Amino acid sequence: MNKFFFKNSPQLKYIIFSTLLSINTSFCQVNFDSPEITAKEIYEHIKFLASDELEGRMTGTDKIKIAAEYIKNEFQKAGLEPVFGDSYFQEFPFISDLELGDNLLSISDNSFNVEEDFIPLPFSDNLDIEGSLVFAGFGISASELNYDDYENIDVKDKVLIVLRNNPEPNETNSKFNRYSSLRFKVSTARDKGAKGIIILNHLEKKDDDRFVSFSYDGAGKVRGISAIHLKRNLIQEIFNKLEINLDEIEKQIVENRKPNSFSLDDIRVKIKTEVNEIESKCFNVGGILKGNDSELKDEYLIIGAHYDHLGWGKTNSLHQGEPQIHNGADDNASGTTGLLELAEKFSSIKNDLKRSIVFFAFSGEELGLLGSNYLVNNFPLKLENALAMFNMDMIGRMKEDKLIVYGTGTSSIWKDILNQKNQFELNLTFNDEGFGPSDHSSFYGKKIPVLFFFTGTHTDYHRPGDDYDKINSEGQEKILKFIHQVALEVINRENRPDYISVERKDSGRMMASRVWIGTIPDFGAEVDGYKLSGVSEGSPAAIAGLKAGDVIIKFGESKISNLYDFTYAISNYKPGDKVKVVVKRGEEEKEFELELKAR
Repeated sequence: MNKFFFKNSPQLKYIIFSTLLSINTSFCQVNFDSPEITAKEIYEHIKFLASDELEGRMTGTDKIKIAAEYIKNEFQKAGLEPVFGDSYFQEFPFISDLELGDNLLSISDNSFNVEEDFIPLPFSDNLDIEGSLVFAGFGISASELNYDDYENIDVKDKVLIVLRNNPEPNETNSKFNRYSSLRFKVSTARDKGAKGIIILNHLEKKDDDRFVSFSYDGAGKVRGISAIHLKRNLIQEIFNKLEINLDEIEKQIVENRKPNSFSLDDIRVKIKTEVNEIESKCFNVGGILKGNDSELKDEYLIIGAHYDHLGWGKTNSLHQGEPQIHNGADDNASGTTGLLELAEKFSSIKNDLKRSIVFFAFSGEELGLLGSNYLVNNFPLKLENALAMFNMDMIGRMKEDKLIVYGTGTSSIWKDILNQKNQFELNLTFNDEGFGPSDHSSFYGKKIPVLFFFTGTHTDYHRPGDDYDKINSEGQEKILKFIHQVALEVINRENRPDYISVERKDSGRMMASRVWIGTIPDFGAEVDGYKLSGVSEGSPAAIAGLKAGDVIIKFGESKISNLYDFTYAISNYKPGDKVKVVVKRGEEEKEFELELKAR
């Protein structure tokens, strides 16, 4: 069976999927008569969702579809109606993998073989280019460090040879580290005018000379440049004919901390790169419980949790060694179970609900909030009728009754309600920020008040050890009963929660940037540029007039093709600088001037 969702005929897809479900879900759906939130039900739900049979619920796999069907069945049993028309499923596209197309390389009279001699970098643009060769050292331009491999060389329309790492290869905390990533080097070369770049392993990796991983890193291509990784010895053979010793040149650069770049105008290089993105599909799962008040039933509370995890841990895992199943019991079978238990509980008192409740299980959270981001931009109801969004992510490992609640500053009523409804003697910690590393960020970017419930990280986070037998189901029972009381108050109170914009402390301050911009990324956007899902109140971006939906395509003199380009571009500035920013707003290009601030 295809690893990523079935790309066969609709009839074959139905036959395969129906068989898969009959084998896997018919015997494992949890059946309880009680509508109450109980530790036993919590344990059994998590035990199934975090079982080895589901192989870590990686977005886009056949196994996560079993989890989606399980959630849908529980919604149906609880009496929830479909929210996506007549379906509980909302399909969304995402980039799941990369594949090689037609890739060619020749240097003078030497032709090289893809995957044997060279490989395109996974973020290379698809181009067919030709130019003369330039050796540009480590490919670093850092005026504040008094080091510039590009000084005194012309790289316009040339193909560069650039070494990995930096001039301080043995310094763990080198000031050059921020310039050392391959994306940074490729973006710098592109912005300097180069057509292509050939990456070589540095001297310490000379013996094994392995290629970089050819895998999708969650961001778009670096547009306007061909980028490849070539075996070092193949360049050395060409250099030998010119009596150039690459090893000695690198040693001199490292010893002296001085560039040694030079042009090789007589050497012509032809490169063709083709890296194709594979698009797959996954699903959000949603159901609605309708309220009863004739005037208020069109308003609704959103309760959500992501149900995906890391699969075999090939992406975003903190595990070292051979791939293993990452079951994600706490992250986030616990939150998904909370969704099911709350749906069942609220359904049992549905006649007492004035407003409606919409329950969503998101996929693609671990890949960058993909499902929730798609949902808020393709919402099945009037988004302006949303009261608030409650998010549950990692609520299964509570210790000492400690519960962290984020978003408590996003409405003026939150802290009072949370304190009033805490009859369970939970040790509450409040954090005012509305943006954060989970799906509530997608909703807060649409100016919806949020609360995010979380019991904290642990040593099994994003590792194979996050298993169901470590869940504190009694503690989660208390948390869910608490959330139920808070939600019930919001659903039935006379006035809806107000919305407050809370300045995000680290918004726009990516990596080691010295400046604050205040932009919020749209991680699910597939555009040539950096799309915003929002901007922080009072930030340079907001003051300048940028807003959600804008796509930044130029920052100062740097072309912006993706989030990484933006990150690298802002690192060139300091607080107080004024910079021209070009954005696409719809089909129109607009220019703004930002005055950058310190954080």
